Amino acid sequence: MSGTAGSGAARSGAAGSEDAGSGAAGWEHDRGATRRVLAVRLDSDGDVLLTGPAVLALGTGADGAPREVDLLVSPQGRAAAHLLPGVAEVRVEQVPWSGYAPAAADPAALQALVAWMAGRAHEEVVVFTSFHQSPLPMALLARLAGAPRVVGTSEDYPGSLLDVRHRRPGGADGSGGGHEVLAALDLVAATGRAVPSRPRLAVRTDLVDAAERALPAPPSGARGLVVLHPGASVPARAPSPAVAADAAAALVDDGWAVALTGSPAEAPLVEDVRERASRAADPGAGGRAEGTGAGGRAGGTGAGGRAEGTEAGGRLVDLAGATDLAGLAALLRRADAVVVGNTGPAHLAAAVGTPVVSLFSPVVPAERWAPWGVPTVLLGDQGAPCALSRARECPVPGHPCLQLDGRSVVEAVRSVVGVQPGGAAGSVERVAGSSAAGTRGGARP
Repeated sequence: MSGTAGSGAARSGAAGSEDAGSGAAGWEHDRGATRRVLAVRLDSDGDVLLTGPAVLALGTGADGAPREVDLLVSPQGRAAAHLLPGVAEVRVEQVPWSGYAPAAADPAALQALVAWMAGRAHEEVVVFTSFHQSPLPMALLARLAGAPRVVGTSEDYPGSLLDVRHRRPGGADGSGGGHEVLAALDLVAATGRAVPSRPRLAVRTDLVDAAERALPAPPSGARGLVVLHPGASVPARAPSPAVAADAAAALVDDGWAVALTGSPAEAPLVEDVRERASRAADPGAGGRAEGTGAGGRAGGTGAGGRAEGTEAGGRLVDLAGATDLAGLAALLRRADAVVVGNTGPAHLAAAVGTPVVSLFSPVVPAERWAPWGVPTVLLGDQGAPCALSRARECPVPGHPCLQLDGRSVVEAVRSVVGVQPGGAAGSVERVAGSSAAGTRGGARP
C-alpha cells in the first residue's frame, strides 16, 4: 500500500480503490506548522473504542513523520474519546445525520464546527463509519473548512468530496467484511500508512489507574469477581431483566462476587435485576454470605464513584451510576470476567484485557461486533429470526435469541477464566489477538 499525504489520491488497501477527488493536488504544507489530522467517529462509546487502534495509527503519516491527531465525536462517544491514547484534542458535536434520534440541523453549530476545523488546519480528515453510514455529510463540511485531503468508506458516488474512496467488502445486510477494528485499520491503510498486524484495543492507563483508587473494596471470600452489565445502548441487544437476574443468581451460587453495573439512567434496571437475583438465589448454595441475603445496594457514592454502605460480605453489589467510564474501566480490569450484551462495556472490557462472556443478540453480525482481542465465549442464538435486522427493539416476542439459562453463563465464565468444573483454577492467557467470536480461546487472524 502506498500514497503520499499531499498527493490528492492514495492507493487503498485490499478492500479499497484509488479514487481521487479535488482539492489536494498541488497542496504544500508549511514545514514550520504542526501537522494535524482529524479522525471522525460520530457514534457511541463502544464504536469509538473499536476505532482506537486506527486513531492511534493516524499518528504517523505515510511519510513516516508524526502527526497530531484530533478526534471529532458525538456526545454519545465523548467519554470513550477522552480515554483513547494518542489524541491531541477532542471535539464533541451533535450532528443531524448520525444517532438514533438526531436533532434538527443547527446552522450555527455546523458553521462553528467548520470554523474550528479551519482553525486547526487539518491536512487530512479521515471519516470512520459503520457499513450502513455515509461519510459524505462530514466530507462536505471538511471541504468547506478547506481540508486538502478527505478519506472515507463510501458505496455512494462521492463526487469531489473524497480524495480516497475506500470500499469495504461484505454483504448489503452487514455480513462479511471483517471486524470493525480491522475495517477501520483498512481505511487507515488506504491513506498509505502502515497499520499493526495484531491490533489491540487500549485506553489511557493513567486515567484508569487514578480511577481504580476510588473503587470500593471487593467482597472477601469469593471465588473471584464477575461484572454483569445488564443494559445496552440498544434494547434489542440487551438480555431481559429475568435472564440477567438468573445469571447473577447462578454466579453468586457458584461462589463468585458479582458487581452489577449501569449508567445512572440504567439504575432502575440494575435495581430490578438485583432484587430478582436476591429472591432467586438459594441461601444454601455455595459461596453465599451468611445472613446477608444475596447482596446489597450501594448506598450512595463518594468522590470518583466510590460505592459506600455496601452490606458487609454481600456477594451481589449494585454499582449502577457509581462510576464514570474511567472508573468502569478500572472495575472491569479488576474483574476476572465480564458478562455483557453487545454494547460499549464489552469493548471497554476488551480494552483493559478482561475476558468477556458476550450475550450477543444477532441483530448485527458477531463477526463485525464481537469483543476483540480477549478470551470470549459468545452466547445467544445467532440464527434467530431477528438476525441481521439491525432492529433496535426486539421484533420477536419473548426475545428468544437471548433466552439463556444462568448455568450456561456460569459455565462460560468458568471457561474464559480457566476454572475447571471441580473448582480448581487453571490459567488463562490474556493476549491481544486471542479469541474469535463463538469459540473459547481460539485465535484471531
